[in-house]
Amino acid sequence: MALRMWASSTANALKLSSSASRLHLSPPFSISRCFSSVLDGLKYTSSHEWVKHEGSVATIGISDHAQDHLGEVVFVELPEPGGSVTKGNGFGAVESVKATSDVNSPISGEIVEVNDKLTGKPGLINSSPYEDGWMIKIKPSDPSELESLLGAKEYTKFCEEEDAAH
Repeated sequence: MALRMWASSTANALKLSSSASRLHLSPPFSISRCFSSVLDGLKYTSSHEWVKHEGSVATIGISDHAQDHLGEVVFVELPEPGGSVTKGNGFGAVESVKATSDVNSPISGEIVEVNDKLTGKPGLINSSPYEDGWMIKIKPSDPSELESLLGAKEYTKFCEEEDAAH
């Protein structure tokens, strides 16, 4: 515990950032604090989901911060393609060795794809939350909903404040 606290405070003091290239994504940079990565170019919710909007499709998953707090993910409940999601409402669940958490949609839309790999390998959420561990892809019904979400810097600050309160 002391080592983690020392490493965390050292990383914060040095304002270390990790390279997004190791994640095989193309955002300009990522911010790494307390061993969690926050990628620029994604939007985040205060309930720790992320969304990446590209063209007519938005990919949704849970953040690195969320998976880190959950611990080892052992089961993922996902919806069926063709259904719809509503901003702020649950669409699935993630079960870890510590807890089960509902997953809420950051935006509304029609589900066009579900990450079936998570059924057999739920740990992809731990090892690759922004790449292989995505959960659903949707066709947004109201892309302006993205404007109310947090950017990378705002989400990083939110996580730091949330962690400090606990």
